[in-house]
Amino acid sequence: MKSITYLIALLLGVQLIFSGCDDNNYELGQLVTPSNVEVSYEIVGVDSENPYGDGTGVVNFTASADNEITFNYSFGDGKDDKIDADGTISHQFSKTGIVTYNVTVSAIGTGGLSASKTIQVEVYSSFSDDEALELLTGGSSKTWYWAADEEGHIGLGPNFEDPAKTYDQWYSAAAWEKTCMYDAVFVFTKTDDGMTFEQTAGSAFVPGTYAGTLGVTGDLCYGDDVVPSLYGVKNVSFSPASSIATVDGGYRGTSMSFSDEGFMCWYVGQSEFEIIEVTATTLKVRIEEDETYAWYQTLTSIEPGTETAGVDVEYTDLVWSDEFETAGAPDASNWNYDLGAGGWGNGESQTYTSNTENVSVSDGTLKITAKADGSSYTSARLKTQDLFAFTYGRVDVRAKLPVGGGTWPAIWMLGSSITTAGWPACGEMDIMEAIGNNPGYVQCALHTPSSSGATVNMASTTVSDSSDEFHIYSVNWSPDEISFLVDDEVYYTYAPDTKDADTWPFDANQFIILNVAMGGSLGGEIDASFTEATMEIDYVRVYQNID
Repeated sequence: MKSITYLIALLLGVQLIFSGCDDNNYELGQLVTPSNVEVSYEIVGVDSENPYGDGTGVVNFTASADNEITFNYSFGDGKDDKIDADGTISHQFSKTGIVTYNVTVSAIGTGGLSASKTIQVEVYSSFSDDEALELLTGGSSKTWYWAADEEGHIGLGPNFEDPAKTYDQWYSAAAWEKTCMYDAVFVFTKTDDGMTFEQTAGSAFVPGTYAGTLGVTGDLCYGDDVVPSLYGVKNVSFSPASSIATVDGGYRGTSMSFSDEGFMCWYVGQSEFEIIEVTATTLKVRIEEDETYAWYQTLTSIEPGTETAGVDVEYTDLVWSDEFETAGAPDASNWNYDLGAGGWGNGESQTYTSNTENVSVSDGTLKITAKADGSSYTSARLKTQDLFAFTYGRVDVRAKLPVGGGTWPAIWMLGSSITTAGWPACGEMDIMEAIGNNPGYVQCALHTPSSSGATVNMASTTVSDSSDEFHIYSVNWSPDEISFLVDDEVYYTYAPDTKDADTWPFDANQFIILNVAMGGSLGGEIDASFTEATMEIDYVRVYQNID
């Protein structure tokens, strides 16, 4: 792999910034301003076909100057500055695409006198981890906490040998051991530019390994008077992980870096976190304090001690999804349609079509639109029947619901045996149903031979901004129980004491259905002024555990 080295010297028109008082004599006693700054850089992987690098975003810099003591690099990408005594340093730029960065190198001399040089570096980075971003933010904004009730939520091991053999070898925290830090609250938020992080409550815990650097007593909590970067919104960037942990430990292969010296409560002077594992409810990271110590930190999206229910099996392997990234008609390899009218067994008023005005993909979302058509209505009903079905796992659907009296949006599943066993023997799982005449009301339900139609196996919750913001509607289906969630919070679990064909027709494949009905037994009276309303789907994802 070739590299092209660019040498930028001080030529006519290059401006140096001097911190001196005499334009002609830079020596003030023992104070000497650096001069003759030169900077060169090498973009890794540059060749004739890749003029901006190989996509890793790694750039090697070399700086020199006269009368300097050290060099300070500011990379113009929101990440923290780096200081290096000999001027040789590597940096990984992570914003996706070909991006121009203004890199400022300051040569620091005696008494803090400096000369600075700003150059432009144009580099290509192809790395992203969209799944990690969605899991961390929940697609919008998501709150995390210390996994305080888990042994090993903080661990310490050496940073000089295979972490696969040394994880938590030296130290593993007991549940609730660090009493002063568990009020910390962490928020990851999805933005147009990527993701931000903020610690919104709690303190900074400074372990004994790092306390001497700050001149404080170790293993205690401190506020922002000791650690000024404790609070405030930090930009987060993803990059490929390159530590021995990724190579030998079987980790995710992704690191995330926080701007402005950001950190997650556990303060060891580092802002880069290698992701070991991230799921809808768990985040495990590795932090390299220095060449000796590596810390391990575990967070959870369920506040310990407050959960009233949880899922019995956590499914983490993505086996099927539609992200709706291609504009036009929905992907025919994923979806087909139910078409026609007839009330659909519920006295509904709409006719289902596959017309573009009723169903389309644009701007990254699937749009199912119910429309008034004179005195009648049209809409769409998509299904994965005969294309995809599964037994046991988790379904996440990120959706924004329609507005309008009479609308009845639904995200649900039917047993594949519907064509042979019929309903309700096939089993039905209603992941989300909403009622336009009752804004904010969301329900889930199960239909079985033992209870169907006005089933007793149902529950409801309130999602006040369901038509203004996207939320994640989920079902977690195991061999023993079925739980329904909104934004990762369980609000109903079905686990019958006796499982037979009447109570548990949920041991065989089910397929997914998305639709917006009008009127009917749940939609109710249709507003006379109704014209149209749309349910938007950001994604549909199915998780299982692959052995």
